[in-house]
Amino acid sequence: MFFLQKYLFYAIKKSIFLLKIHILKNSFSQHKIFFTFLAKFLLFYIAFSATYSLYLSQFDAKKNELDGFTQLVASQSVKIMSFFSEDVKMSPHEFQPAVQVIYNGKYVARVVEGCNGLSVMILFAAFIFAFSAQWKKTTLYILIGIMLLHLLNCVRIAFLCFALFHYKQYGVLLHGTIFPLIIYGAVFLLWILWVTKFSGYVRTTPK
Repeated sequence: MFFLQKYLFYAIKKSIFLLKIHILKNSFSQHKIFFTFLAKFLLFYIAFSATYSLYLSQFDAKKNELDGFTQLVASQSVKIMSFFSEDVKMSPHEFQPAVQVIYNGKYVARVVEGCNGLSVMILFAAFIFAFSAQWKKTTLYILIGIMLLHLLNCVRIAFLCFALFHYKQYGVLLHGTIFPLIIYGAVFLLWILWVTKFSGYVRTTPK
């Protein structure tokens, strides 16, 4: 009797296990597109975020060392400002790993690592990669998208500096809400454009 109970218990346990496996397989089959997207997105995002962190680790923030890409963004933003005014310049921040932007003889803003847009570019590229269909088209779109986002980010910083000079009382709103919406809105539009027009995903996905 004991062995019969033990056998029945084992049979029931095995049946439940097999049922769970069957349910998981069916669930994966039904949501395969989502799981594939999620896996590709996380793979790309984690890999390139780790690479970016490794790049930043070369610079000592305690010594006010600023990475080269952020300095490039600051330099190009100031050049854009110089199209509208001659009285604009940049200089290393004395106490922080940052670049100071001086406009009309007045310090208006500092450009730090978080301003360079690379984290946003990685997020943008990860989504495009997750929805990739053709490698050549995907790579080209990512490269063009990153260049557009970089240009837009430099323009954003330039006009933010102008805005902070003329409307200092709205600094928190300008820096924290309005101008970030420009870059994130552009990323969202590029995502929509990719999915609906260029990825081939809509045409190839069975209904």
